[in-house]
Amino acid sequence: MTISDVARRLVVELIGSDLQVRIDLPDRSHMGPQDATTSVRLNSDDAVRYLLRSPGELGFARAYVSGELDIIGDIFEFLSMNRSVAGLRISPMALARILPLAGFDAIYKQPPIPPEEVRFGSVLTSHTRHRDEKAISHHYDVSNDFYQLVLGPSWTYSCAVFEDPTDTLETAQANKYELICRKLGLQPGMRLLDVGCGWGGMVMHAAENFGVEAVGVTISEQQSALARQRVREAGLEDRVEVRRQDYRDLAGEKGFDAISSIGMFEHVGERQLRDYFSILHALLPDGGRLLNHQIGRVPPIGPKHRFRKNTARVDPNGFVHRYVFPDGELHEIGDLIGDMQRIGFEVRHMESLREHYALTLRRWVRNLEHHWDEAVALSGEGRARVWRLYMAASAVMFESADLQVHQVLATRTPRLEGRSGFGLRPWWERTPLGARTTIDLREQAGQPDQRVETS
Repeated sequence: MTISDVARRLVVELIGSDLQVRIDLPDRSHMGPQDATTSVRLNSDDAVRYLLRSPGELGFARAYVSGELDIIGDIFEFLSMNRSVAGLRISPMALARILPLAGFDAIYKQPPIPPEEVRFGSVLTSHTRHRDEKAISHHYDVSNDFYQLVLGPSWTYSCAVFEDPTDTLETAQANKYELICRKLGLQPGMRLLDVGCGWGGMVMHAAENFGVEAVGVTISEQQSALARQRVREAGLEDRVEVRRQDYRDLAGEKGFDAISSIGMFEHVGERQLRDYFSILHALLPDGGRLLNHQIGRVPPIGPKHRFRKNTARVDPNGFVHRYVFPDGELHEIGDLIGDMQRIGFEVRHMESLREHYALTLRRWVRNLEHHWDEAVALSGEGRARVWRLYMAASAVMFESADLQVHQVLATRTPRLEGRSGFGLRPWWERTPLGARTTIDLREQAGQPDQRVETS
């Protein structure tokens, strides 16, 4: 049996026999429709070896990142067949049937692991300050120029908010910042903290449009340097400060009126959740608001999972952990809200933006593909391939509800007095996000609750 024959068996087990895309095998034969607009090409026998040695998403990712496998055409069409790369699985029994047919050479001649793959060690030592800094640097210090190609002029690496599917990415990202500012009830003279500030988009928007003073913190060296440059170029140095600082070093500071945390929470480990929320709670005065914007996982569903303890940790043997977000963790929204309230926050509002993230990711993939040669020159082909696969796969997972993203708005409500500072209904939904609102600033912050007596 040739290695292409083995590949045919693998394809059937991984994807199925009813193919909507063409599969080009190493011996130049093919499977699936000849006229398909999307094809997966196994460029060499090593592509098959990757799949044999690590059956499923990790082997597929290694073959793709190394260039031994190509996805030609619409990457979303291929990934949608399996609900993203995470759906590429092969059962142990099926693998046991295939391996004896593959032969010694196919099984034991292992191709090299791509250099883009990382392993930081045991999960028991994850989320120390040093290891968090390494994980953040792996993902965010690729190249600021590379990120600009992908993200566009907004320099914003989190879910945008679309009022219409035809909105540009820049409009939708500005909408997101506007929505968060409104939810936080920002007013001139207030002081905002943005945890995980990226390249400074949130602090700049809040200072320019809501008249606040803002502090942004990030532990990425490249992000902090460019964020400071952008602040200087915008003439906001008197109102915006960007620090290279771990959120844990904020403990004990005073003077913040509101806190935003946008797309940073995925780097907070499950064991650190209480400490994270405790620090943020202590930074706020009574009535101060926190907006936590984070990707979340879907809990296991069904009777057999009723008493199962859920884990937030990303599969340590999966593509995302090895190539994209080492030590990343996705927390279930119910667990997150419970932890917030146990610390002393009162959760006032939760909003799902799942469909919005799919739209955002599709635009990032389009930007990357449009600037492919430039991206490869800046980061290397392997790294560009990692980003194309991860962003396209994530878009498919948000579309199929296998991933979620939420904004959770909470306040440090003083006990006994019980005044939250919120009105009876959310005011931020009354005016389109693209329009500058003329609503009274007191109403932005929320009129004091009115006591209503009932009989």
